[in-house]
Amino acid sequence: MAGGKDIYAERAWCPPSPCNSVRRVDATLADRLAIRDVVETWASARDSGDWDAFRACWHDDGYMMATWFQGPKEDFIRVSQEGAARGVNILHFTGGCRITLNGTRAIAQTRMTIMQRAEVEGVLCDVNCLGRFYDFFEKRDGRWGIVLRQPIYEKDRIDTVDPAATLVLDPELLARFPEGYRHLAYLQVRVGYPVKPDMPGLRGPETERLYERGSAWLADESD
Repeated sequence: MAGGKDIYAERAWCPPSPCNSVRRVDATLADRLAIRDVVETWASARDSGDWDAFRACWHDDGYMMATWFQGPKEDFIRVSQEGAARGVNILHFTGGCRITLNGTRAIAQTRMTIMQRAEVEGVLCDVNCLGRFYDFFEKRDGRWGIVLRQPIYEKDRIDTVDPAATLVLDPELLARFPEGYRHLAYLQVRVGYPVKPDMPGLRGPETERLYERGSAWLADESD
């Protein structure tokens, strides 16, 4: 009431919105949501060992590129299972995702952190590597799946799990790898993995070639 007058009664009355009034999701948004769901499921399923859900993120010819492995998705699943059985401790965190669509093809770039824990020079350490998943997606038979996953490694660091511990690294080994993942590579070499020395980073020719490949992938869509 304002001065004895019901100000609300003078407002135009609007009927309540029906419960089904949410605007229907259009096809483009549905594609974006489906791709984002694959990106998020990939990290969650792999880290939790849900291999059926993980396999469903890929198409049959899916290919994985990583510092320590490059090959078909079925081989990647196998070596991931073997590593998990040995106690290999690698986790993933995903953030914002930018998706470029063109018909039945897409490129998804997702902020990510790779976290690995292992002994380095006799000291238990954590490595955190920040970058992006650069994913080549295709929609086949109504399903979006990964055809190629190529991480871009932007920067990393290594920390001792015990803050009081002292860690001394071999500077020559550290210098063998690009700045974007040199500490991650150092740890992986020390635990026995062969590490690829020329993965894409924040800048550089490898990254430029990846962007060119992504542009060609989108341009060649055949929907």
